[in-house]
Amino acid sequence: MGYKTILVHCDADPKVHRRLAVAADLAQRQGAHLVGVHARPPFEAPIFFEGGPAMNGFFAAYEAGVKADAEAARAAFDKALKGRHLSHEWRTVDGFIDAELAIQARYADLTIVGQTDPDAQTPTPGDLPESVVLATGRPMLVVPHVGVQSTPGERVMLCWNASRESARAAADALPLLQGAKKVIVLVVDPRSSADGHGPEPGADVAHWLARQGVDVTVQRDVAADADVGGVILSRAADHDVDLVVMGLYGHSRLREMVLGGASRTLLSSMTVPLFLSH
Repeated sequence: MGYKTILVHCDADPKVHRRLAVAADLAQRQGAHLVGVHARPPFEAPIFFEGGPAMNGFFAAYEAGVKADAEAARAAFDKALKGRHLSHEWRTVDGFIDAELAIQARYADLTIVGQTDPDAQTPTPGDLPESVVLATGRPMLVVPHVGVQSTPGERVMLCWNASRESARAAADALPLLQGAKKVIVLVVDPRSSADGHGPEPGADVAHWLARQGVDVTVQRDVAADADVGGVILSRAADHDVDLVVMGLYGHSRLREMVLGGASRTLLSSMTVPLFLSH
């Protein structure tokens, strides 16, 4: 089992090289086909113009902008692959990236995007990671906009609460968990129950992972007055992990994204790559 098709979102963000480096390294380790995807957003006319020469000027500026963005994204993709012998392809699609990436991601084993950067001057929507995960049923790797020190997957922390989402994330992340040198199963505020954690929280998932060839350490913790997401971030720092695996908790109501507290905290304050699944 492994990731044989990896999709990476390529926009004109000056920091795109950071997620591309992770994507290229991971594709090389997995022997995967790497697909770079760039979306050309549609032209949206200003509501206060009815047409004429002024509108032509707006459209010309739009055309020049999307062309420059596409060229910058393609150049970054090519640079990340330079010197590597990787199966790869480049796709440019017309449409909004959240909708287009959701379609493309259904035909990939893993999609890689960047964490939302509040300072980025790009048309990439701020809720891209969560909207795509919730729409596809495929896992996603979110790379912090500050970059990473090494390719993720050596020291992994799996966040486990015995839910459907955490079970899906653990199964989707198996290729990474099996290749890791260290795997910690973090259980926060567990409650033993016949239909959940069982008499010893974390033990059942540890036994399942052991049969998959994954050697794990279970750590139980309490959030007390702290946010669960804050506990996850603290333990990730304590154990110097390079990847956090968790289920994404939330749903979309029309254009409103409703996320669980831990999901929201991790997506906004992540310090290491985050592997998400729904």
